[in-house]
Amino acid sequence: MEFIDLLLLFVALSLTFLWVRYWSVTGGGPKNLPPGPPGWPIVGNLLQVCLQRRNFMYIVRDLRTKYGPIFTMQMGQRTLIIVTSADLIHEALVQKGPIFASRPADSPTRLLFSVGKCTINSAEYGPLWRTLRRNFVTELINPARIRQCAWIREWAMDNHLKRLQKEALETGSVEVMSNCRLTICSILICICFGARISEARIKEIEAVLKDVMLMTTPKLPDFLPIFTPLFRKQLTEARELRRRQMECLVPLVRSRRVFVEGGRIPSGNPDGLETEMASPIGAAYIDSLFGLEPVGRGRLGEEELVTLCSEVMNAGTDTSATTAEWALLHLVLDQNIQQKLYEEIVNCVGKNGKITEENVENMTYLGAVVKETFRRHPPSHFVLSHAATKETELGGYTVPADANVEFYTAWVTEDPSVWKDPGEFRPERFLEGDGVGVDVTGSKGVKMMPFGAGRRICPAMTLGTLHVYLLLAKMVQAFKWVPIQGAPPDPSETFAFTVVMKNPLRAVILPR
Repeated sequence: MEFIDLLLLFVALSLTFLWVRYWSVTGGGPKNLPPGPPGWPIVGNLLQVCLQRRNFMYIVRDLRTKYGPIFTMQMGQRTLIIVTSADLIHEALVQKGPIFASRPADSPTRLLFSVGKCTINSAEYGPLWRTLRRNFVTELINPARIRQCAWIREWAMDNHLKRLQKEALETGSVEVMSNCRLTICSILICICFGARISEARIKEIEAVLKDVMLMTTPKLPDFLPIFTPLFRKQLTEARELRRRQMECLVPLVRSRRVFVEGGRIPSGNPDGLETEMASPIGAAYIDSLFGLEPVGRGRLGEEELVTLCSEVMNAGTDTSATTAEWALLHLVLDQNIQQKLYEEIVNCVGKNGKITEENVENMTYLGAVVKETFRRHPPSHFVLSHAATKETELGGYTVPADANVEFYTAWVTEDPSVWKDPGEFRPERFLEGDGVGVDVTGSKGVKMMPFGAGRRICPAMTLGTLHVYLLLAKMVQAFKWVPIQGAPPDPSETFAFTVVMKNPLRAVILPR
């Protein structure tokens, strides 16, 4: 055998040894990672996932049955630690909350839209995150501010009902998701900028922000950054979308700044568009951002202001509208549940009475319907990716500091050892049964966690839930919702940042 042949054989055997030792079996070994599926050099499990042509959440659902409550996947250059059991999720996010409170490295595309991780969701655990979150909680979602902005929700909900009635007269039925998205987005635009704008502008902003969400979902370069130069077209498209996002929202930023600095509604509208500054100074989220100077960032510029307001609008619009659609699906499919909810509303405010925010918070069956929707259809099957601030241990295994820690929370709500008949939609379980006393924040124990848990729990969960309460209560009070004859709704799901209905819900509405 020639020397070159021996050399090639030695290299091949060495690569095979390294593959078996470090890639093909992701668990155990010197690092003591959790077990996981065999992978290949460089790409790890990435190729296997791509070839399955299924959403990642369904692949994880299958893998947990084979590898248990915690396992490892090597996705290109990223190590993913998948955590699926209630006990381990609680241990990581609550008991070891500060250790698991950071975020992993981001792709160039996400860094573009987050302006270098300058958002509450993307910021690493540290001074910047604390400053942004503290400001958000203090200025936007304190009880006094929520009460002050009640008129915004009343205005938007009135428009919502009128729009549904108009669409029903024109087409014979209504599409739930598009109408709910438009209504929630209009509320959040006004909360963020203090501005009432035309429906056409709201639709434009909502469409751009939806594109931003889809653009920032994980893609191939996220897992193989070394090949990022090969995806120049994708980055170019992202920059163009960012330009459109700035074009949509910078006029609102500038118009609000003029209003705040002048103490009055600006004449001539500096944004060149029809903008009514309806909220007093200090009542809009962006008012609190104008003078904010986070440690290490200094005074926030227009890029950061657009990004922080987009974060609120994107997160709030998508999750609330998705929850409302799934809830209405079950009300359409089960008229008994819808009738019980309608009777509670009538008993509380009357057939034509005005539904207030205080009313919906006291409607126990409405609360049970929404909780059961969160359980049966969590907005996402994962919470946002976490990272450990230092190498640590979970479930007897090592979790490296540079790993993506992914918490698969959907299984918690599907676990038959936790929930009786978990596949059924039964709001009564939260009034008498296995749902009584469930803590949706996960701090006392994880049975469901639609808003995450621990340090990174969604800070706007009370506001988002209020929006869902109001949408459902007002829509059920005004209309009876029934299936389209010959076209029953399809409950199949798909992924579009949140888990949504594959075929958007359309229904016939009958005035009460």
